[in-house]
Amino acid sequence: MHRDRFTKIVATLGPATSSLERLRTLFEAGADVFRLNFSHGQPEDHRQRVDQLRALEKEFKHPIAILMDLQGPKLRLGTFAKGPMVLKKGQKLRFDMDPAPGTAKRIPLLHPEIFKAAEPGGVLLVDDGKVRLRIVAHDADTIDAEVEVAGPISDRKGVNLPNLILPVSAMTPKDHKDLTFGLSLGVDWVALSFVQRAHDIAELKKLVAGRAAVMAKLEKPQAIEHLDEIIEQSDGIMVARGDLGVEMPPEAVPPLQKRILAACRVAGRPAIVATQMLDSMVHSPTPTRAEVSDVATAVYDGADAVMLSAESASGDYPVEAVTIMDRILKSVEADPLYRRLMDASRREPEATTADAISAAARQCAHTLSAAAIVTYTNTGSTTLRAARERPDVRILCLTPNLDTARRMTLTWGVHPVQTEDAHNFADMVQRAVRVARQEEIAKEGERLVITAGVPFGTPGATNILRIAYV
Repeated sequence: MHRDRFTKIVATLGPATSSLERLRTLFEAGADVFRLNFSHGQPEDHRQRVDQLRALEKEFKHPIAILMDLQGPKLRLGTFAKGPMVLKKGQKLRFDMDPAPGTAKRIPLLHPEIFKAAEPGGVLLVDDGKVRLRIVAHDADTIDAEVEVAGPISDRKGVNLPNLILPVSAMTPKDHKDLTFGLSLGVDWVALSFVQRAHDIAELKKLVAGRAAVMAKLEKPQAIEHLDEIIEQSDGIMVARGDLGVEMPPEAVPPLQKRILAACRVAGRPAIVATQMLDSMVHSPTPTRAEVSDVATAVYDGADAVMLSAESASGDYPVEAVTIMDRILKSVEADPLYRRLMDASRREPEATTADAISAAARQCAHTLSAAAIVTYTNTGSTTLRAARERPDVRILCLTPNLDTARRMTLTWGVHPVQTEDAHNFADMVQRAVRVARQEEIAKEGERLVITAGVPFGTPGATNILRIAYV
């Protein structure tokens, strides 16, 4: 089940993809990682999908990664007494902590942290920025605002406050409950929404305690001010462009996407580009040319993975969305410019044995036209170093740890296989050759570049490079 491409596809599951047969079709079409969005669905829905994915894993004898996405502190309006209403430019409104249904003069906003952070002249954005209000005055329990951009509002619409750090934990009581449940199901990645500081990720990692890899979703401008620290704390990054595009000018998002992906490449952290990638395919069997270009740009930028949200969760054409995304990725990676960009953006290796071996493996594979680079790893760190080099051949990750194999499915160019660790030099070569042939990654007469560490089975001890004939 190895893919003929390096960039991975993340598919979000939902009502449109709830059957075992539909999940099988998505996997066969090209989905590598499956996302469970805990902003929606019931616990039993998620449990059923995890069970189905683990059944597929056994059927195809290939690791499948499951990413749980925590909802985070989503800020929302209360309800309205007479249903939706249309705000007019210049209209004065008061937001307060009274849970009573809203009127044309006052709106319930049951988030005390907003009132603590509010400042005169600040901005309130409603419904993904479709409605914009300017704060005129505020106290501990009320905010008076004037409508700058008119439009309709209704019950429970989301609220954003650009450029303000809210005094709120990234983990809500719901998130704590969901996290415990998700970890009991055996998810492989946990994504934290609305990260503002590295401390938010550190807090989650303590709770996860190594049972899953932790991913930071970058969707707040405040997170960009602490980008390097957040990347350092995280096991992976998601560029969540939807909320980023609400809280900052939309024209600022593309350069920011490139900056985040470059920083992740330097740090050796896998990065997903997400939100509205093929959005028109929620209701259309084909994407727009602009959407195709957007996906292609993320691949040219060096993303480890691209993600489908509503397209695969609730859209009319989930399989078609995965199929066209697979075709886009293959088309970009076949472009000679893609390889030149990957080579041009490579940084000098750090002055460590492991980095020197990884850089040498990439060079050897290129010079010898090897079929693949084989990495023996326990934690995945050796494989991540190899992927950071962006070699022009596939990376075959051999690990005795099933959790590591599953997590590595998200990483650029990696085909993970669970197998015993090497016992000695001869076994290292024989096992690599045998698995490469079984997985149809190499055939007789081709060469493999193998990296491992001695003593065998010691995490972080990559110090060997061998070249083997199949």
